[in-house]
Amino acid sequence: METKVKTDKRTYREILPLLPLRDVVVFPGIMVPLLVGRERSVLALDEAMSKDRMILLCAQKRMTIKDPESSDLYGVGTVAEVLQILKLPDGSTKILVEGFERVRIKKFISTKGFFKVEVERLAEKTDLSIGIKALMRSGADRFEEYARMNPKVSPEVLPLIAQGDDVEAFIDALCGNLIVKVSEKQHLLEIANPLQRLKELNHLLMIEIELLKVEKKIMGEVRNEIEKSQKDFYLQEQLKVIERELGRKDGHRSEADELREKISKAQMSKEAEAIANRELDKFVKMMPISPEATVIRNYIDWLVNLPWGVKTKDNLDIEHAHRVLEEDHYGLKKPKERILEYLAVKRLSKSMKGEILCLVGPPGVGKTSLARSIARAVGRNFVRISLGGIRDEAEIRGHRRTYIGAMPGRIIQSIKKAKSRNPVFLLDEVDKMSTDFRGDPSSALLEVLDTEQNHAFSDHYLEVDFDLSECLFICTSNIRENIPFPMQDRMEIIKLPGYTAEEKKKIATQFLIPKQINLNGLKKNTLEILTPALSDVIIKYTREAGVRELERRIAQICRKVAKEVVSKGRSYKVRVTSKNLAKFLGQPLYLESEVEKANEVGVTTGLAWTEAGGDIMAVETSMMNGKGKLILTGKLGEIMQESAKASLTYIRSRAKELNIDGRFYKNTDIHIHIPEGAIPKDGPSAGITMATALVSMLTGRPARYDVAMTGEITLRGRVLPVGGVKSKLLAAHRAGIKTVILPKKNEKDLDDIPKDIRKRLQLVFVEEMKEVLNIALVKPTKTKSRKRS
Repeated sequence: METKVKTDKRTYREILPLLPLRDVVVFPGIMVPLLVGRERSVLALDEAMSKDRMILLCAQKRMTIKDPESSDLYGVGTVAEVLQILKLPDGSTKILVEGFERVRIKKFISTKGFFKVEVERLAEKTDLSIGIKALMRSGADRFEEYARMNPKVSPEVLPLIAQGDDVEAFIDALCGNLIVKVSEKQHLLEIANPLQRLKELNHLLMIEIELLKVEKKIMGEVRNEIEKSQKDFYLQEQLKVIERELGRKDGHRSEADELREKISKAQMSKEAEAIANRELDKFVKMMPISPEATVIRNYIDWLVNLPWGVKTKDNLDIEHAHRVLEEDHYGLKKPKERILEYLAVKRLSKSMKGEILCLVGPPGVGKTSLARSIARAVGRNFVRISLGGIRDEAEIRGHRRTYIGAMPGRIIQSIKKAKSRNPVFLLDEVDKMSTDFRGDPSSALLEVLDTEQNHAFSDHYLEVDFDLSECLFICTSNIRENIPFPMQDRMEIIKLPGYTAEEKKKIATQFLIPKQINLNGLKKNTLEILTPALSDVIIKYTREAGVRELERRIAQICRKVAKEVVSKGRSYKVRVTSKNLAKFLGQPLYLESEVEKANEVGVTTGLAWTEAGGDIMAVETSMMNGKGKLILTGKLGEIMQESAKASLTYIRSRAKELNIDGRFYKNTDIHIHIPEGAIPKDGPSAGITMATALVSMLTGRPARYDVAMTGEITLRGRVLPVGGVKSKLLAAHRAGIKTVILPKKNEKDLDDIPKDIRKRLQLVFVEEMKEVLNIALVKPTKTKSRKRS
């Protein structure tokens, strides 16, 4: 026999069928319509209807669970009576229930198809004290305010909330009509003490009222915005009608709408977008034929077409970059290493700023093409600006819009052309800029090339900041000294020396010859240029540091071969040798400098560096009766003339030590000549060469013909380091020199010298002039010092 629980209102059984609720909490005294569709819920309802219509309503913790278990349900629910039941056509059932007692679930009793639970009452009696009355009045007032502010609460509820003597009924009436989350309602249901429940209810009402106030304020602002938008739309429509009456075309308005849409999609900075919209508002109010309208339209076009938010993704694969650089260029080890280092750091540090590199070297060594290869290696777009001859600052920063025909500077123009905000940006020939009354373009470039400033580059035409910090800037220059020092301070200088003859042969074989064969429509097996012939082309027909002239000579050979192929048929093949080279290129244009064939007095061999590479240089001296004059010929520059004077002063100061008559200069004129007088010569590196030639002449000791030298001399006879060591040693090797004298401090430059060249040359490093003389001059026999009166 089942045990029954008797209350003041009804009697119910201790074991009841359980109906889980997904999104609702039923309070005692509240009538609620429910839709029952789940199979277990229908079985539980049938069980209740077959007995006393009593059922336990309990909320689920998560409404998404279709078949809840005991752990998915709250532990407190409401005993309710099923008042009405209605079967719907879709198979579900609609019921009307009335709760009348909150209970705690003691135990779940699993039965076939649905749950039965054993329950116990959860109620405490409370006297109607003054404190409770005050809380009830406060709760009623707050609920009335809450109901007025929340449109989801029906106004018909307010008369039903009457303050009577039944505290429990009052509280449950308020709780049942609150529009809050299930968890918050369940919390109120589970509080057994009425006083505590009343306090929690007042607190929850206060929070909901404040939330509704904030929501009302937000909705008011939104409503005002909508009303303003509707007003603007109405005025715009009126304006269109007025414009049609005035004879204006609708195209002006549609163009403005199109520009406004472009502005919204351009991903501009907030500053740029505000300025663009402001200018567009001006444009809308102007006549289409107005000159100012054209200026504004062009300005907005520039703004919307810049790649504000467009970036290309870097390819940070170092192996790929190395492969691309090697495919495009032979040699150039240091620049390639620097690019790979940049990619490695970029891969490890995502916040790295753009780099500014400057490639310095003679024409034709591959500076511009290397920049293109860098762009291909890292997967970025490439743009180039030629700065040669630019003398107007506005070329960099642009003209202000007040000028007729104004437009942005070349930097912004190139960014638009690149179609991304992080291209590889080549500034070509930065040493060729000049200055006049229109400004200094190199000063304008300082902002572009400064990583601390170029994130906010301002063009005079745009007058808004554009971020250039993600660009990879690469500058090129022929002569470092012509680059303004403040600009040099912002760049990392990478020197590209001229190619050696061996390097030129490999470049011609791997790149130039296949390229020209293809450009001239020849087949690979039609033309063969033998290695000795290629060496002759390099030495006898070109005089350059790069390979441009060499490529032109190869192209000349290919054109002559193409002519023969057209005349004699596709099967015609040509082999170019040293003997028939003149048939294609004519007589040699340059003769290689020849070294002396025997030891001579007063003649020494020096080493020189030119933009075309290294070369040997003979120094000839002679003396005659005179008044002590020093004669210098051979188109010597100022520095070289000073080196000759320093050499003579050193000899005079060490005459006794060198076994030379100390009065030799009084009645003797000395003449120093360097052959090939049409070619300008300068620099301090011939100092020890001229000093050795003078000592040889004054002592009568022959100078060794197989010894070449380079180094600067001081008045005390010290030998100072010089540049261009690699090119000079290669020239000495080509000329058949066996011994080369170098300054001791140039020993560090041997890392750049090919190993096979170092093995074939005897390199002697010296610090004092006396060491040079001991090596370069033939050992004296029993001779007396030369005296002249």
